Amino acid sequence: MKVCITEKPSVAKDIAGILGADVRRDGFYEGAGYCVTWTFGHLCTLKEPQDYTDAWKKWSLGALPMIPQRFGIKLIADKGIEKQFKVIETLIGEADEVINCGDAGQEGELIQRWVMQKAGCMKPVKRLWISSLTDESIREGFKNLRPQADFDSLYFAGLSRAIGDWILGMNATRLYTLKYSQGGGNVLSIGRVQTPTLALIVNRQLEIANFVPEDYWEIKTVYRETVFNSAKGRYKSEAEAQEVIDAIKNSPLRITGVTTKRGKEAPPRLFDLTSLQVECNKKLGYTAEETLRYIQSLYEKKVTTYPRVDTTYLSDDIYPKISGIMQAMSPYSALTASVLAKKIPKSKKVFDNSKVTDHHAIIPTNVPPQTVALTMEEKRVYDMIAKRFIAAFYPDCEFSQTTVNAVAEKVEFKATGKQILVKGWREIYDRDNSNDDGSSGGDNQIMPQFVVDEEGPHEPSLQKKTTQPPKLYTEGTLLRAMETAGKSVDDEELRDAMKENGIGRPSTRAAIIEILFKRRYIRREKKSIVATAAGIALIDTIKDELLKSAKLTGLWENKLRKIERKEYDAGQFLAELKDMVGKVVINVLSDNSHNNIVIEKEDEAKKVKRPRKTKKKSDAAPASVVPESVADIVCPICGKGHLLKGSTAYGCSEYKGGCPLRLSFDEYPPTLPPQELNDLIKTKFSIK
Repeated sequence: MKVCITEKPSVAKDIAGILGADVRRDGFYEGAGYCVTWTFGHLCTLKEPQDYTDAWKKWSLGALPMIPQRFGIKLIADKGIEKQFKVIETLIGEADEVINCGDAGQEGELIQRWVMQKAGCMKPVKRLWISSLTDESIREGFKNLRPQADFDSLYFAGLSRAIGDWILGMNATRLYTLKYSQGGGNVLSIGRVQTPTLALIVNRQLEIANFVPEDYWEIKTVYRETVFNSAKGRYKSEAEAQEVIDAIKNSPLRITGVTTKRGKEAPPRLFDLTSLQVECNKKLGYTAEETLRYIQSLYEKKVTTYPRVDTTYLSDDIYPKISGIMQAMSPYSALTASVLAKKIPKSKKVFDNSKVTDHHAIIPTNVPPQTVALTMEEKRVYDMIAKRFIAAFYPDCEFSQTTVNAVAEKVEFKATGKQILVKGWREIYDRDNSNDDGSSGGDNQIMPQFVVDEEGPHEPSLQKKTTQPPKLYTEGTLLRAMETAGKSVDDEELRDAMKENGIGRPSTRAAIIEILFKRRYIRREKKSIVATAAGIALIDTIKDELLKSAKLTGLWENKLRKIERKEYDAGQFLAELKDMVGKVVINVLSDNSHNNIVIEKEDEAKKVKRPRKTKKKSDAAPASVVPESVADIVCPICGKGHLLKGSTAYGCSEYKGGCPLRLSFDEYPPTLPPQELNDLIKTKFSIK
C-alpha cells in the first residue's frame, strides 16, 4: 500500500480521484492500492521554551539567552489535529511506501517532514513535485515521482528558517518586553523579518517628518506649440530665474539640433508573487494578504500555476504547452488569435532555465476559466495574469523618440517627444483602456517637424515648485522595499539580482505585514501604511542594528537561499545566529536607559471596537448561531461544522461530536465583519 500525504483535504480529494482511491474513510481516501490522507497545514510546531525546562516557564532576564541543546517538535495542542495525526501515523505504519504530496515549496516541505518525523516514518518516501493542480499535471507528477533525498536541502533551509526565527524571536521578545515594556501583558514582539520591516516604515516616516521643503524655479518656453525645458534644470532663487527670463523673452529661439531614434519596448515580465501583489495593490486596491488568498484559490481551482514563486521566467519545457494553454483561454480568443496564427515566439526574456529553480512564473493553466466558479475578485486577478501572459508573446512596442535642442541668448533648452509606431503588446491593454501593463510613463507629446537653424518668437515662463518628501509606504511599495532590502530599484534586471538579499520570502511577506498590524505597530491610513506610536518607540529603543537592519536581514536571507542550493551549511547559519543573539542580550542588559514602551489600545480601537468585558459564564460550547454570512465559515479544525457564536467565544457546530474549536472573543471580537473574522481564522490556522 502507498500512502499519500497532502497539505489539505481538498487537494487529497483531487489526488484521490486521479489515483482511483474513491472510497472515503475517516480521515483518508482508499482504493487502487493507495491511501490518500491530509494535514491541515501545520500539524506540528517547534517546542516552546517551557517544553524544554521548567526554568524557562517564567519570563526572566536571567534565563536569557534560551538556546536548547537540541530543538524538538510537538503536535499542536488541538483534538482535531491529534485525531488526524493518529490517522496519518497509523497509515504510515501500515504503508509500503509514503508519497509526500505537500505544497511544492519550502514551507510545504517542512510541514510534511515534521509530520512524518513525529509519526516515526521509516518507510521509503517519494516526493510529488508539481506546479499546478490540473489533472494532467497530477498524472504527470505521479509518473515522475522523485526521491525525498532530492529535497533535503529544501527541508534544511526551511528548518534553519524556523529555528532561526525561534532563537531570535523568543529571546528578543522576552528580552525587550522585560527590559522596556510598561504595563502587564504588554508584550513587545521582535522578529527576524518583522522588526526590519517595521524599521523600514518608521524610517520612512522619520524622513517625512524631518523633511525640510525647499522652493525652486524652472524655466519653460513654448515654441510652435511645443514645450521646451531649460537644460539647466532648477534655479535656486526667483531673482536668478527672472533674470534669465528677462534676457531671453525678446530674443528668438533657435533650433540647434534634431535627433530622432527608433526604439523598442519589450512586453512586461510575467508575474512572480511579489509583482502580482504589487500590481493588485496598485490597480485593484487589494492587500498583499488578499492577493495571496485569491491567487492561492485560483491555484486550487486549477486555473493558474503555483503562486508562491520569486521568478518571472518560464522553463524551456513549458514552451510546447503554450499553444494549448492559449487555446483553453477562450474568453481571451480575440487576444490570443494573432499569437496562435503563427509560430509562437520563444524569447530569452520569457524562457530561461537558469532563472527557474523549483517553479516557474505564475501563468494560466489549460483549464478553461469559464468552466470554474470564480469570485469577482478572483476573476480580476485571473484577468491580470491572463493578459500579462498573452502580452509576453506579442511583438515589442515600437516607437520613435525625438529630441530637439534649442538656444535663446546662450540659454539652452530641450524638448522631447515619443510617438508610438507599432503598438505591439500595448494593444492588449489599449483594447479595454487598461493601464495595467507594468510599464512606466514618459513624455509622449507629439512634436511638429523641426529644422536645424530655424528660429522664431517663443513664450518663456517661470514656474515655482517645491521639493517633496518621500511618500508613505503602501502595501505595494512596502513589498518592493522588502524584496530589495529597502533600496529603491526600478530596473527589473537589477531587482532580480537583489532578490537574493530581500527581506523574507514572497510567500511570507504578506503574513509579516499582517503580524505588524495585529501587534498594533502599524495601521492603515487610506492606502498608506503608517507606524503607530508603539512601533516608532520600539524601533527607537532598539539600538542594535542587527535586529532592525534590512541589509543585514537580507544577508541572512541570502544564506538561507544558499542552504537550499547546498552552497552554505545550515549548522553554520544557526551558529552565527546564536552568537548574534548572545551579543544582543549582553548589549540590552548593559543598557541603562529607562525607555518604556506602551502599545496604545486606541490604535486597535480605530480598527475594531472591542466588546466590554463581562463576567465569564462558562467555557462550554456556544449556544447561538451567528448570522448566515458568518455561519458559512467552515470550522478550521474538523472541516465539517460551521461557526457558532456563544456568550464568550466562537465554537463549532460539531462540538457534540468532539470538535474542540474555541475562539475567545478576546482574540476574535464578535464585532468583526465576517470577512475579517474569516481572514483571522485562516491566518491563525495556516489555511492557504
